[in-house]
Amino acid sequence: MTLKKLVAEFIGTFALVFAGTGAIVVNETSSGMISQVGIALTFGLIVLAMIYTLGDISGAHINPAVTIGFWVARRFQFAAVLPYTVSQCAGAITASLSLRFLFPQNIMLGSTIPAGAAAQSFVLEMILTAGLMFVILGVSTGAREKGITAGIVVGSVIALEALFAGPVCGASMNPARSLAPALWIYLVAPAIGACIGVLGCACVREPGCCLSSTSGRPEDR
Repeated sequence: MTLKKLVAEFIGTFALVFAGTGAIVVNETSSGMISQVGIALTFGLIVLAMIYTLGDISGAHINPAVTIGFWVARRFQFAAVLPYTVSQCAGAITASLSLRFLFPQNIMLGSTIPAGAAAQSFVLEMILTAGLMFVILGVSTGAREKGITAGIVVGSVIALEALFAGPVCGASMNPARSLAPALWIYLVAPAIGACIGVLGCACVREPGCCLSSTSGRPEDR
């Protein structure tokens, strides 16, 4: 495995999340001018573009679920699963950071949130991803999505599934795509909230109570 492959996965996943979730953000900003159809097409088209651009370098997985699927199918070495996943998540997070900078007023950044019961979205996402992986395995060579039709087929499936399932579960089919926007709500926000709590404590408690030099371990208390 070369650094070029990891960089390709970073770039590909960045492009996917930036364009796909960016379309959701712009749709919200523009009062629905892009529409669900436009969002679905954006996801499909950016995947198509990345497959044609990066397929011969890294396989253009741009999705940890696809990387794991290739490994389960014995088309991908286990040692490369974690590096690929880290690169994909890093690309997705960088894309969300960029969108946060560009659209600071948008809170959700295109997060996937179930419209109904969690179990409904769980089963739907599982079926959608199974269908996607089934198609990818059919049009790929080894662990590479390449060839004259691969990009069109995979991009079309993603657009199709996002078109009818997006309003229900978000049609993520991609852990990195869902992780990056959610970081702001469920990881970054709690961390900032905890720091604010410490500052609040320092304002009302005696000096040294909250901002002491101890490590916070039980034996230091």
